[in-house]
Amino acid sequence: MCCLLFVLGLVLSAAPASEALDNGLALKPTMGWLHWERFMCNIDCDKDPDNCISERLYMQMADVMVKEGWKEAGYEYVCIDDCWPSHQRDAQGRLLADPKRFPGGIKKLADYVHSMGLKLGIYADVGKNTCAGYPGSLGYYETDAQTFADWNVDLLKFDGCYMDQTRLGEGYSNMAKALNKTGRPILYSCEWPLYEWPVRKPNYTAIRETCNHWRNFNDVYDSWSSVKSILEWTADHQDIIIPSAGPGGWNDPDMLVIGNFGLSHDQQESQMALWAIMAAPLLMSNDLRNICPRSKKLLQNKRIIDISQDPLGRQGYRTGKVDNFEVWERPLSKNRRAIAILNVQEIGGPRGFVIRAATGWNICNPQCNVTQILPQYREMGVQTAHSKMVVSVNPSGTALLTVTPISSNS
Repeated sequence: MCCLLFVLGLVLSAAPASEALDNGLALKPTMGWLHWERFMCNIDCDKDPDNCISERLYMQMADVMVKEGWKEAGYEYVCIDDCWPSHQRDAQGRLLADPKRFPGGIKKLADYVHSMGLKLGIYADVGKNTCAGYPGSLGYYETDAQTFADWNVDLLKFDGCYMDQTRLGEGYSNMAKALNKTGRPILYSCEWPLYEWPVRKPNYTAIRETCNHWRNFNDVYDSWSSVKSILEWTADHQDIIIPSAGPGGWNDPDMLVIGNFGLSHDQQESQMALWAIMAAPLLMSNDLRNICPRSKKLLQNKRIIDISQDPLGRQGYRTGKVDNFEVWERPLSKNRRAIAILNVQEIGGPRGFVIRAATGWNICNPQCNVTQILPQYREMGVQTAHSKMVVSVNPSGTALLTVTPISSNS
């Protein structure tokens, strides 16, 4: 373990290994709302008008994002996922929004979202069909890119269903070129490595040069087992995926499911803390019109968002496993460190963790200032490299702290 951590430290002390997609976007992890996990492909607006995939849903989410403090907290994208188009293209080969569910069309919806000071994201697929069977972009990359630009779309989530896996890289690169050719800045969210991992190790240098963020692993579900599987996959592959992450391009572990049905509040805190540690896009998939106050407070927690959006732009990683705890750490600007202690034991009550066991505690030599952010905010004062400070962590919960070194000259 110590050798692995040392090698990672060398890798992570360097800048990203390749150049980012040069479109000036995603200089910090993207923040916003995405419909898929919560609303999926619900297109029955007759029986379920409040929850079907329609322009009304996105307009209501945009309204709530402005009125309820989400925009102020940093969430800026309102993103459409699959199931928005008509099943047929128009006579010129262009995609069309379903006329019953989007009577005003996507351009009108984009204008509305922009009028709220927010941005609109849309979904398409690199293959011949989307995952839900709607028209894909294969053979229409330039047409679709120009259509999205004409509609004033700000983000494209580009899925990877119904595509020859040997042509994934070609397809994703061609859409990147088509987007750039439009002259409109459109953040490009790819699923390239997710679909390539089953057949080969992805080329993360090429992916970073092509995409603003990229999915690596399975879709998140509204369950703790799903969140755990994403964390485990990320930790197991961190030496491969972390060097590619940084301003302009990020690893995407998928949506935040905080405020839904499947996670306890401790587990919601764990997802929020560890997504911030991983420098992940913070794309919520929930019903902002009806969210419990505690989940809302967590998602809008400024101190956690500050870790997510730290200007150094380094992805954090798992630095250790001990006594059914996992330690995750992220280097921050001004030589600070964020440390997350995840209690993976799912039986019993709260357990104590001696914080100096974290690798990053070495910045407390000679002294440091410690702030606990989760499970509740408290200033823990000046500590030293030899402090025996203990944090209490609930089963499947996470303690999140920031550590600031104090110079011996100060």
